[in-house]
This record gives sequence, structure tokens and C-alpha cells, in this order.
Amino acid sequence: MTIRVLLADDQALLRSAFKVLVDSEPDMEVVGEAADGAQAVALARSEHPDVVLMDIRMPGTDGLAATRLITADPELSDVRIVMLTTFEVDEYVVQSLRAGASGFLGKGAEPEELLGAIRIAHAGEALLSPAATKGLIATFLAQGAGGRAVHGDVEARTERLTALTAREREVLVLVAGGLSNDEIAERLDVSPLTVKTHVNRAMAKLGARDRAQLVVTAYESGLVRPRVE
Repeated sequence: MTIRVLLADDQALLRSAFKVLVDSEPDMEVVGEAADGAQAVALARSEHPDVVLMDIRMPGTDGLAATRLITADPELSDVRIVMLTTFEVDEYVVQSLRAGASGFLGKGAEPEELLGAIRIAHAGEALLSPAATKGLIATFLAQGAGGRAVHGDVEARTERLTALTAREREVLVLVAGGLSNDEIAERLDVSPLTVKTHVNRAMAKLGARDRAQLVVTAYESGLVRPRVE
């Protein structure tokens, strides 16, 4: 299966570099390039990519607004978005995750990291780039940096937690801690397939698009709290 990638960045040279890199992989192809958020949304609807590499800061409709429009479209529910940012400690990082992005990656990432992020996002596993720390997302969410979520939304997510089984809650806490399915399986002495089933059920019950949204819910609901270093 070929992963269809949409590039959204206002820098033409950067898009060109990304295109050469992505198209060099046998399992990927670039299906569109956008210079701003409005074009990204239009191309997402016409080309239906698997993964969008979305720059946060673009003229006109920025990446954050474009992400909200894409993730709010039921016909694009399987489109994954990886936000690109110059600075990983960025006030927009958490806003992008709340908007429905699967994760973020620094523009200074190595080519292998970028390609890996595309594959991980396509698999629904993305959250943070390798250079980012788990504490970053926890701290931002705890402080509500870059804008707090709507109070009613948080209440609704917290209420939905009651629908989770004890094991699903346990798995959710470990997912929020940054553990992979294999690591969780080892911790709980179960199979990775069993963990995947629990994760998928938790996503369905919480209305989460992917693991990134599970982590946001875990922190915003208070189920998991950031450590104070």
C-alpha cells in the first residue's frame, strides 16, 4: 500500500525538498502541494491523502485553522495530520493536538525521522517527534498553554471516561505515559494484540481519532497528571 502524502508549507523550497524525500520512498507518494491552509483543505478534500504534513505558520488560513477544518470533516476522518514547526516548544503545539492533529515534528528533524513520522501517523500511532519529551505535552496541557479547551468539552470527555473498563483506563494511563503497545503488553503481561484491542475500544468510547487524542483526553480529564520535575 502506498501512503499518499499532502505537503502544506508556504516555503516552496522546503516543499520541494520534502517532495523529493517522500517520492524517493517505495511506499510513499506526494499527491499534492499547498502554499497555505485554504489550499491544504481543498486538496485534502479532492485528493484524500493518508497523511498531511502541515506547517503551523502560513499566510491566510494557517495550519491550525486548516487542521480544524480537515478533522471536522466526516469524509476526512481517516486523514492524519502531522504538524511541522520550527520550534518544538511552541504555543501552538497543544492547540494543534486539540484541533485533531496526530502529532508534531520539528522542521529540523532528520530525513529518517520525517519519513518515520509519516509511517507512524499513517498507522495511527503518532504523538510526538523523537526530539520532543513526554513532559512537554503534559506541561502544556496542564497549564492550558496556547488556549484552554472549551470547558464543556473537557466535562464531556471526563464523563465518557466512566464508560471505560478498569483495564481500558489502565491502558489509557500507559498510553499517556508514552508507552508503545509492545511495552504496555510487557508491563501488563498480555499480548500486543490485546493491548491494541483495548486502545481501539478506548478510542471509540472517547471519540478519539488516534493515540494523540487519547493522550490529550487523559491529561485534560485529570486521569493523568504531569510530573513536577
